[in-house]
Amino acid sequence: MSQDVFFRLAPFIQDFIWQNNWEELRGIQVAACQVIFDTDDNLLLSTGTASGKTEAAFLPILTDLYNNPSRSVGVMYISPLKALINDQFVRLEQLLIDSGIAVTKWHGDASQSKKDKLVKNPQGLLQITPESLESLVSNKRGACLSLFSDLRYVIIDEVHHFMRDVRGLQLLCVLERLKNLASHNPRRVGLSATLGDISLAQNWLNTGTGRKCAAPIVPEGKKRVRLHVERFVNYAEKRDLVQMDSSGNMVGAASGDMGNREHYEYLFKQTLDKKTIIFANSREEIELVMANLREIAIANKSADVYRVHHGNVSALLRESTEAEMKDADEKIVTGATVTLELGIDIGSLDQAVQVGAPLTVSSFAQRLGRCGRRGQVPQLLFTFVESIRINSADILGPINWEFVRTIAIIELYLKEQWMEPIPPQNFAYNLLYHQTMSTLKSNGEMSAAALATAVMGLGPFKKIPQEDYRKLLLHLIEILHLQRTENGGLIIGREGEKIVNSHKFLTVFLAPEYLLVKDENRTIGTIDKIYPVGTRFALAGMAWETVDVNEKAKVIFVKKVPGISLVDWDVDFMVELHTILVRKIRSVLLANDEYGYLSDRCKERLAEIKYIARNSGILNNLVTPLSEKKYAIFPWVGTRQLMTLNYALRQKNVKSSLPWITCVYLEVLFDGSKEELEELIIDILENNPDLYSLPLSDTVQVEGKYNEFVPKELLKKQFVEDYLDWEGLVDGVASLLMEWIELPDNGINN
Repeated sequence: MSQDVFFRLAPFIQDFIWQNNWEELRGIQVAACQVIFDTDDNLLLSTGTASGKTEAAFLPILTDLYNNPSRSVGVMYISPLKALINDQFVRLEQLLIDSGIAVTKWHGDASQSKKDKLVKNPQGLLQITPESLESLVSNKRGACLSLFSDLRYVIIDEVHHFMRDVRGLQLLCVLERLKNLASHNPRRVGLSATLGDISLAQNWLNTGTGRKCAAPIVPEGKKRVRLHVERFVNYAEKRDLVQMDSSGNMVGAASGDMGNREHYEYLFKQTLDKKTIIFANSREEIELVMANLREIAIANKSADVYRVHHGNVSALLRESTEAEMKDADEKIVTGATVTLELGIDIGSLDQAVQVGAPLTVSSFAQRLGRCGRRGQVPQLLFTFVESIRINSADILGPINWEFVRTIAIIELYLKEQWMEPIPPQNFAYNLLYHQTMSTLKSNGEMSAAALATAVMGLGPFKKIPQEDYRKLLLHLIEILHLQRTENGGLIIGREGEKIVNSHKFLTVFLAPEYLLVKDENRTIGTIDKIYPVGTRFALAGMAWETVDVNEKAKVIFVKKVPGISLVDWDVDFMVELHTILVRKIRSVLLANDEYGYLSDRCKERLAEIKYIARNSGILNNLVTPLSEKKYAIFPWVGTRQLMTLNYALRQKNVKSSLPWITCVYLEVLFDGSKEELEELIIDILENNPDLYSLPLSDTVQVEGKYNEFVPKELLKKQFVEDYLDWEGLVDGVASLLMEWIELPDNGINN
C-alpha cells in the first residue's frame, strides 16, 4: 500500500523522499494520501508529536497542486505562532525547491515586498496567522478575491490549541467569511498531537463547510517512556534567612530554603551535558529556576548553557534559543512555560523536566512529546519542592494535591490513553461583538437585517438566538459603538471607531499592557508593571536593574547585574480539571498500586497522603468536618461541576468557596451537622434549580477581550451556558452515591 501511494506522489516529492533516505511512508501518511486523493472530505490528523503528520498533510496536497495548478493561492497554512510559520517555511522551501510551487509567509514580521508580490501574482502556498487573515478579509476584500478565488485547501496546525479559546472561533468565522466572499469552499485539514475527543475536533473543523471529516486512526504501537518523580522538602521551622539588600532584592548565590537548594543542585546535575527543556507552570518559577541553575554553573565553573523561553522574552532571544537547541552539538538547557509545547522544531532532546504538576493530561502529553523524537525513548523527569508545616490546623493541609494529580495524569495518559475533551463554546458574545464590528468595517453601511444575516449565519453563532443579537445591537447603538444612518442602516459609531481603528483590534485574546525592557538598544522582553529606578528584577533568566523609565513610551531601560532577582506577573494561567482526572486522583488514593517511576521519598510521601485521605473520610463521604462549623465537600467532580455546586450552595445561603484554582473540593461554613449538610446537598441536586437564578455577581463571567461592550445579561448567559454544568454535577454525584451505598457507615446510606 505504501508503495502504491508513493508512485501517486509528485515527482519532486518522490525525489525528496529518496534524497532524505526515507525507508517507507508512515501509516498516517499513507492514510492521509488516500483521503486527499480519493475523497472530497475534510481531514483530521491526530497522532503523536514527530509522527510525520505535517508531511502527511503536505505530500498529497502539494501533489494535487503540482498536478492541477491553481489560479490563485492554492493552499493556506494557518498557525497560532509566527515562530511555527518561520520554522515550517524553512522545511517547505527545501521540499519545494524543484516543484515550481512558491511559498509565502504572511504575518506582522514578514517581508512587505513578498506580500505585495503575492497580491500581484497569487499562487502557491500561503502561511498565515489568524490575525493576519482577519486583517486581509476585513481591510482588503479586493485582494482577497484575487488571492483566494481558487483556494483548494486550508491546513490548520495545532487544532487543539485553537479549539481551547476564542481565537479558534475567530478563525472559523474568518474562514467562513472568506468562503462567502470568494464563493469557494476549500477543504480543511487539521493537525494535532493532543486531542481527547476526535468527534468534537471533527465537528469543529467542519464548521461552515458542509463537508464530512475523515479522521484515520493509525496504531502507533505501545508507548515506551522513561519517567522519574523526585521530591524535596522545605521544613517551615528550619527556614534559612534570606539576605536582602536595601532595595528588597535577594543577594548571594542560590538563596532560599534547604529543599530549594537541594532541588536546584539536583536539576544542575541531572541536566549537565544533556539537551533539556525544563517546564514550569509560571513565568516567575521558570525565571527563578533558570537563574539558580546559572548561579550554580558559575560556582562550578561550568559553561552558561541556560536559556529562558516564554511569551515575554523577546522574539529575537527566543529565536536564538531555538537555533541553539536545533544544533546537535549544543547541550542547551532551556526553561519554558507553554511556548515550547507547540511543534517548533528544536531537534532531538535528551530529556524534558517538569517542575511541579502538569496542569492537565493534554499539557503532559504535549510536554512529553517534545522529547523522544527521531526514534529516542521519551524521558521525562518530575520534581516537587514541598514546604512542610509540622503543626497544620487543617486535617487536609498535609495532602499535596499537585503530587497526587501528577500520578493521576501519568496513569490516565500512559495506561488509559485518555486526554481531556475540549468543550465547545456556543455563546461567545465577545466574539459576536468583534465579528459584528469587523463585518461593518469591511462592508461599510449595512441594514440590520443584512448584518444579522452575514454575522449570525457564521457557524460559531448558530446557537445564539436572534433576540440576543438584537439586544447586542441596541446596546452598541446606545454606547455609540454603532450608529443608525438617515437611510436606516448601521455604521460604526464614534466610540466604535476608536476600537476598530486600533492595531489591537485584530486580536480577540486578552493580553495585558506590557512595557518594553531594553538593555541599551537590545530588547530583552516585556513586563507587565513598572519597576522603579534601582529595582532589580528577573527576565530571560538574568537579573536586571532599572536605570531609567519612559512611562509615555512604555519602555524600561536596564543594565545587567549579577545574582538572582525575582519577578512577579499578575496572571499566569487559568486551568480547569476534568471529572475523569479528579476521579483518577481519588482512585490513586484508594488503590494499593505501586508506581515504579516514584522515588523512594515519593513513595513514602504517597503512603502518608493515602493514610491521611483514608482516615479523614474524604474518599467515602460527601461531607467531611474540618472544624466546628467548617466542612469540606468532596463530590469528586471537575472544576465546572464543582463551581456549579458552589453557586447552588450560595443560593441556599451557605458560604462556599474553592480554596484554590485547582482545588478538588469545596470549603463551606455551615451551622448545622454533617448529616444536615449532606441532606441539603442531596435536596439541591434532586430539585434541579434554575441556573439563571443562581447568585452570580457581575464580575463572574467567561473572560473575553470585548466583554465591556456586551450587555451584562448576555455575559451571565454565556457563563451559565458555556461554563456551568448541572448535568455533569448530578451524574457525577449520583455515580458516587451508587458506589457508596454498598459501603457501611458512610453517613449517607439513607
